[in-house]
Amino acid sequence: MIVYISIGNSDDKLTQREWSNFITDLDAHLEYYADDRSAQIHGRWFSAPDDPWQNACWCVELVVDDATDVAAGLKARLRVLAAKYRQDAISWAVAETEFLSPAVGGAE
Repeated sequence: MIVYISIGNSDDKLTQREWSNFITDLDAHLEYYADDRSAQIHGRWFSAPDDPWQNACWCVELVVDDATDVAAGLKARLRVLAAKYRQDAISWAVAETEFLSPAVGGAE
C-alpha cells in the first residue's frame, strides 16, 4: 500500500518554529515505521521557500503483508500530531499505482 501524507501551514496557524517541529515530529513517526521495516519512505517534498503557503508531503509504502494494522497505527499517530499542532486535518491519500510501459518506437 502506497500512501501520500500531506500537511500544511497556509493559514499561518503555526509559528515557523512550530511548523519546523511539526515536520520533524511527523518525520520521526514515519522513520519509526521505516526502522521496524513495516514501511519505506520513498520521498519527502516541501513547498518552495518563497511560496506564500507552506506544505509538506511524504510518499510512504507500507510493506508488510497485512498493511491494514500498520495503517491504523500510523493514522492514530497522525491524529495525535494533528491535535498537538492544532491542525484541522492531515491528508492521507492511498495511491493506486499504474506502471506505464514505453510507447512503441518512442513515439509521442
